[in-house]
Amino acid sequence: MPAEPAVRLGLVGAGSIAGVHAYAARQVPGLAVTAVASRTEARARAAAERAGAEVRTLEDIHEVVDGVVIATPPAHHAAAARRAAAGGVGALVEKPLCTTLADADALVAAAQDGAVLAYAENLLHAPAVRLAVTHASALVGIDHLEVRAVQDRPTWGEFLSESWGGGVLFDLGAHPLALALALAGSARPVEVRATLTGSDAHPVDEHAEVTIAFDTGLQARVVASWSHPSGPVWDAQVSSPDGVVRLELLPHVALERNGAPVALPPIPADVPPALEELGYLPQIESFALDVRDARSPAIGMAQARDVLDLTMAAYWSAGRGGAWVELPFAGPRDATPLQLWRGA
Repeated sequence: MPAEPAVRLGLVGAGSIAGVHAYAARQVPGLAVTAVASRTEARARAAAERAGAEVRTLEDIHEVVDGVVIATPPAHHAAAARRAAAGGVGALVEKPLCTTLADADALVAAAQDGAVLAYAENLLHAPAVRLAVTHASALVGIDHLEVRAVQDRPTWGEFLSESWGGGVLFDLGAHPLALALALAGSARPVEVRATLTGSDAHPVDEHAEVTIAFDTGLQARVVASWSHPSGPVWDAQVSSPDGVVRLELLPHVALERNGAPVALPPIPADVPPALEELGYLPQIESFALDVRDARSPAIGMAQARDVLDLTMAAYWSAGRGGAWVELPFAGPRDATPLQLWRGA
């Protein structure tokens, strides 16, 4: 009989992003997907067959695994993470963290009580991003910061439905917002303003432009858009009087300091490049160690709530003509992003 894996991983959710996590897990010795649960039994069975895993229910998957990846729609994230915590297993929670700040508060409290809850912001694990943050931290007096994630709208899943909780800023925008906060270093965000535009084709926001004011005087610009059919462009630039750091993630990964290329670490042999370059492999490796050693994740619920707090304040601003909104957000904690935008 084959040896039991050192860490047994469960998938809560059986969509495309769950498949990416499963693919990354296959690259890690001692880590194996052993169970799958989904709201849809047929999808759970298909995902389990691909992974060589068993099918479990959302309620009992925690009985047969050490940790779970939660990749359901955002409205279900908080309940799934609480079940994991109650069952004594770790959870890697996909972005967006959840649909309300009240749920985010509950997850922060669970982590403070000892639950191993990690936030799946894969880009913050990406080697190029880590190097970019290191180079940005060496700049003195950052006075420019811009991050973009623009691409075509998704054609799968529930992303364009009201049930998702929010549109492009809530979903895709979680990446550039997290990256902007990381590149700003110790600077603290104090205000945000945003404009959102929608589409006749769906009921959610499709293009977002956000300005974040920091306590250093820096005003960072973040753009998230599903109105870019020519292909994805994810990039960032941060500068000060003494230098410039430029990062590209899509369509190609590259890093420059003052116009000169910065060498990136080599991709491990036999590893699909995108898994390493976009941080999925180092993220699942880190989570496996979090679970095995019962350690606090490097990117946890408090950091995830900071991103969601900024997101909620931006939706509130957009619903009020782009007015400045103070941070942390003091508005409703039981409302979704779309409800904040529309004033419901």
